[in-house]
Amino acid sequence: MAETIAKNYFIELKYTGYANNEIFDSNIENDMKKLNPNSKPIKTIIAVGQEMVVKGLDKALEGKELEKEYETVLSPKESFGERNKNLIKTIPLKAFTEKKVNPYPGLVLTLDDIMVKIIAVSGGRVIVDFNNPLSGKEIKYKFTILRKVIDEKEKIEALFLVFLKFIPDYEIKENIIIKGPKAFEILIKTFSEKFKELLGKSLVLEEVKQEDKTKKSKETKEEKVENKESHEKKEDHEHHNHDHSNEHK
Repeated sequence: MAETIAKNYFIELKYTGYANNEIFDSNIENDMKKLNPNSKPIKTIIAVGQEMVVKGLDKALEGKELEKEYETVLSPKESFGERNKNLIKTIPLKAFTEKKVNPYPGLVLTLDDIMVKIIAVSGGRVIVDFNNPLSGKEIKYKFTILRKVIDEKEKIEALFLVFLKFIPDYEIKENIIIKGPKAFEILIKTFSEKFKELLGKSLVLEEVKQEDKTKKSKETKEEKVENKESHEKKEDHEHHNHDHSNEHK
């Protein structure tokens, strides 16, 4: 019997999301190009059951087999939520003009790290919709679980990208040693338990001060210069010997 996917399994996922039968998201190249011809697919690795994708899609992954295409239809509650009239707000026009933004109905922009839509502009006021553009809509996903991810490094880096949005300098020992400034402590306190739950290893900070990084960078540059000079001297020496040899012919 084929292996099925369970909660906390790490998987590589291919998917395309549809709203009103139109693609709004994908990591499949042919579908992505319908959104943006220049788009390039990025590998998506997640831990199942951890809501690293839309809640309803995450739930639909459990019990599925590898390399089979599936389709699931999600209600607003299972995907991007119902529309909330309290998220339609009036903002002074000045707040936009100060940032050199000329708002007009239908404009979609990012405000305070949230995607918003301008509903209307009247006098000195702008009516703004803070609802997710996909809220209130039935969502369909087509998806395939390509493989179960076993490699520890792949798992760690997938979690870094989901939780931290970047991959820090790190080392795998009994725990996962993150090398960085003291400011990383808050990230480690926030996510260490989740890493322990999913990987059996906590996050530990190995503080690297700015002067240490600068010194290391300087030493690396000096080492490169020395290697270059050594290489050039060697070439000069070989060239000299070659000329000298030709003189005796």
